[in-house]
Amino acid sequence: MKNSVIFIAVVVLGITALLIGGKRFTRPPQGQANTAVPGSVAGPERGTTAPDFTLKVLDSHDKTMQLSSLKGKAVLLNFWATWCEPCKMEMPWLVELQKKYGPQGLQIVGVAMDDAGEKAISDFSHKMGVNYPVLLGTEKVADMYGGLDGLPTTFFLDRNGKIVDRALGLESESLIEDSIKKSLGEAAASTASAK
Repeated sequence: MKNSVIFIAVVVLGITALLIGGKRFTRPPQGQANTAVPGSVAGPERGTTAPDFTLKVLDSHDKTMQLSSLKGKAVLLNFWATWCEPCKMEMPWLVELQKKYGPQGLQIVGVAMDDAGEKAISDFSHKMGVNYPVLLGTEKVADMYGGLDGLPTTFFLDRNGKIVDRALGLESESLIEDSIKKSLGEAAASTASAK
């Protein structure tokens, strides 16, 4: 009986320590927005057209990108920040997924949502080997996508710009890949039915 009570106490303390540690590692530096815990995503719903925006492209000498200019491609729209630990974990996956699915029509677009400055974001992106466009996010765009309750926040769009899936927080690489396949598959199906 005494051993059972000690065991339960140790388990409870361990779980508590993991929860506190997890919150610590997902908390941004002072003055930054909060990072995400997996859960429901606020903002535009599945089946609706993704809100259009135009943002500055990192490392482009004032070149901009308009989201709607990607019509015809499936888009993984990933909101992230340099201080976001879960974002750092998923970036290598996104690099590999861009290589794997880019030839099938996928375009990953990163939207940096922090105040680190262009040089810091650029240095970080190069260090992570990012092989897709990184845009400099704004609060206006964040509001269009539900205020971004945390980071990373990812929206998966079909070739027509409709949202087919959304994710708040770090998801496994396999779940991200499943959403990409869904985005590519639903895009093909909706294009075929439109003919």
